[in-house]
Amino acid sequence: MARTLNEGDIMAANDITHLEPKAVWEIFAGMTRVPRPSKKETLIQKHFCDFAEKHGLKYKHEPVGNIIIEVPATPGHENAPITVLQGHLDMVPEKNRDTQHDFEKDPIRTLIDKDKELGLDIVRADGTTLGADNGMGVAMALAAAISKDVVHGPLEILLTCDEEAGMTGAKALKPDSFKGRRLINLDAEEDDFLYIGCAGGCDSNLTWSFPTKAMNGEAIHRVTVRGLRGGHSGGDIHEGRGNAIKLLVRTLRRAGQGVRLVEFEGGSMRNAIPREAHAIVAIPEANEKTLVDAAAAVQAEGRAESYESGLTIALETATADTAMSADDTRRWVDAMSAIPDGVMG
Repeated sequence: MARTLNEGDIMAANDITHLEPKAVWEIFAGMTRVPRPSKKETLIQKHFCDFAEKHGLKYKHEPVGNIIIEVPATPGHENAPITVLQGHLDMVPEKNRDTQHDFEKDPIRTLIDKDKELGLDIVRADGTTLGADNGMGVAMALAAAISKDVVHGPLEILLTCDEEAGMTGAKALKPDSFKGRRLINLDAEEDDFLYIGCAGGCDSNLTWSFPTKAMNGEAIHRVTVRGLRGGHSGGDIHEGRGNAIKLLVRTLRRAGQGVRLVEFEGGSMRNAIPREAHAIVAIPEANEKTLVDAAAAVQAEGRAESYESGLTIALETATADTAMSADDTRRWVDAMSAIPDGVMG
């Protein structure tokens, strides 16, 4: 007889601690229960200081927040060179607009999905970033450190802080922070590749003064782009994933003359591909259909260009008292359209 799943059933079905390698997933699961947004990492630092003490490992907790854990060599390998395994403690705190989550208090809720194309189980978060960047790297390093089956020379586990929002921990390292001179960074996307090099980025800072004017009988709409996968601006950018800000700007550009901008907001982190964006706009009632058609057209284009089947661009009625002029809105849209997006050489 069929029955309704309760909260306990759902949590059990999405328990990641049974996945293999079990030690890696158990450590990562522990990380999902500890809030660790960039620059708010006190709890996760304590978590791993306690971890080192529990396993009888010497560690150093630097004032900036970095943690260096010393791991003795497997007997017989004491004379091997020290290998430093490095990862970072913080995560990008991004969530969907309709997700209730406090990254400074709430644990990450993990889900296990099936990838239909690959036939593999995929771990993701429920409406938020997962923190696998770089939680999985940290978990792999520490699993190796406590494993009785992994043969290794002396190790140092270097856990840096605030990587996502300024590289603060890495910049504060000194030559004597750790002893090893061979370092493997575990912040790559695949677990069976070694990379030499890294992803970079660039910022576009625009400053404008736009006077606003009272409404003149226009229709006012909130235009919302959502349903995109998002992702890391370095590790996922080559996949051509949809950029919510760019798609929203394209929609406003396609809507033609007469659009007046009230509000525009999108993305949350400089190194995350924007998964959601919204704008409030005023448009002459005679041109409303143009805006509706533009949203439908860009939604279809975005799905085709980026294989983002979940992309939606929706309109709903809104309210506002003032807006930018149509000419200033056009200038702003043109400037936003010109900002580079995607892989840059």
